[in-house]
Amino acid sequence: MNVAIFSPSQNPYSETFIQAHKNFLPGNIFYYFGPSSNIQLENHKPISGKWKRLFLKGYQKVANKPSTFSQNKIVIDSLKQNEIDVILVEYATHAQHLWPLYNELKIPVVVHFHGYDASIKKVIETHNYYKEIFELASYIVVVSVKMLEMVIEMGCSKDKVVLNTYGPQSGFVKIKPEFIKKQFIGIGRFTDKKAPYYTILAFKKVVVHYPDVKLLLAGDGVLLNTCKNLVNYLGLEKNICFLGVITPEEYQDILKESLAFVQHSITADNGDMEGTPLAVLEASAAGLPVISTLHAGIPDVIKHRETGLLCDEHDIEGMAENMMSLLKHISLAKSLGNSGKNFISKNFSLERHITKLNEILMLAVKDNKILH
Repeated sequence: MNVAIFSPSQNPYSETFIQAHKNFLPGNIFYYFGPSSNIQLENHKPISGKWKRLFLKGYQKVANKPSTFSQNKIVIDSLKQNEIDVILVEYATHAQHLWPLYNELKIPVVVHFHGYDASIKKVIETHNYYKEIFELASYIVVVSVKMLEMVIEMGCSKDKVVLNTYGPQSGFVKIKPEFIKKQFIGIGRFTDKKAPYYTILAFKKVVVHYPDVKLLLAGDGVLLNTCKNLVNYLGLEKNICFLGVITPEEYQDILKESLAFVQHSITADNGDMEGTPLAVLEASAAGLPVISTLHAGIPDVIKHRETGLLCDEHDIEGMAENMMSLLKHISLAKSLGNSGKNFISKNFSLERHITKLNEILMLAVKDNKILH
C-alpha cells in the first residue's frame, strides 16, 4: 500500500510512537507534516512550486474561494500523484483541521487519538466533539480502554473504534537490568498531567529514610523551572538531577542501572489525561518495576503488585511508600520487573502494535473499495 501519514509536526522528541508508525509500517510511507496552512512532505521536494502556489492563490481570490483552497488543492494533487491508498492522521485535532481536504477525497482515512485530543474539555468542544471526523473516518484508533470509553461517549460508533496500545522498541526489550543503584528514573514532558512535582514531593519523604537515594528526571516542559525551584526549596539538589531531553539510547542505559521507573500521572484541571504513556511501557519492557498511579491507560499495562506498584492520583504518601518498598526489598523490585518484562513482551510488543495498525489500514482500503 501507499500510506500517507499526516502529523502536525515533524519529529518532536516526545512522540516516538509517531516515528514508529513512520519507520515500521510496511508499504510505501509518505510522511506529510506541519500545520494545515503549511504542509510539507518529508524527504521529497516541495509539494508545489512557487508559480503553482501564486496561481492558486490568485484563482482563490478571484473565484472567492475559502482561505484553505490553495493549500488543500496542493495537498490533494500530491496525494493523487503519489497514488495514496489510505491516510493515517496522527491526533484527532489535526484531522479536524484537515477535514475540508479529506471531504473532497475518496481515499479512506484512519484517525489516531493519542491523549490530550480525547481528554481536554476545551479542545473537544472547540472541535465540535469530532462529529465530522467520526462520520468521515473509516476507523478511529485509541490507545487505552479509558480512551475507548471516552471516544464512544463523544458519539463515535462502537464499530469504528479500535483499541491498539503502543509497543516499546526492541532496544528496551533487550535490556537486562542490574539493580545496582538506589536510583529512580522518570522521563516525560513536565506538564500538569504528569505532575512531576508530586513525584518530587513523594521522593522527599523517601530521602528522610534513605539519604543516599537518587532521582533522575528527564525531559522538558512548562513546569521544568517550577520543579527545579521546588527541588532547591526542599534542599534536594544532591538527590535529584534534571537531565533535560535525552535520547532513547541514554534512557536505556539509565534503565539498566536503576531500581524503578516513577511517574505520578493525574487528570489535569482542564481534563487533560494520558493515553498510555510509552515511557511506562518501555521501562516495564526493560524489566524495571513501574511506580505510578491508577490513571488512564496505565493500569492497562501495569498490574498492581504484579508488574509494578500503583497508588491513587494525588496520593503522595502512597507513592513514597511504594518507592521505599522497593528500596527495602530489592528482591521485590527484581520480581516485579521480571513479571513486567514478560507481560509487556506477550501483550504489548511494537510488532503487535504495528501489525494491528497495518491490518486496520488494509481493512479501511478494502471497505472503501466495496463502497466505491
